Amino acid sequence: MEIKVLGMGCAKCNLLGKHTQQALNSLGWNETVEKIDDLNAIVQYGILHTPALIIDGEVVLSGQSATVETLRDLLVKHHAKSSAEQ
Repeated sequence: MEIKVLGMGCAKCNLLGKHTQQALNSLGWNETVEKIDDLNAIVQYGILHTPALIIDGEVVLSGQSATVETLRDLLVKHHAKSSAEQ
């Protein structure tokens, strides 16, 4: 699973990255969270408001941070969706 947090380094962006990693850890998953702070790269995803969370190329959250519990739910739902498609 490819996970990216997009943002310019603001407090909300950093919090989303931290909470995403905590959610992964709580699930026992070893995925790495890549942080993207390059404005050109962010624009290529069509993001108008940061922070944003991208899972396997899909924007799943934009313009807000989220709790660890919410992120865990997003990760599990995305994983189940990906597994069902294969």
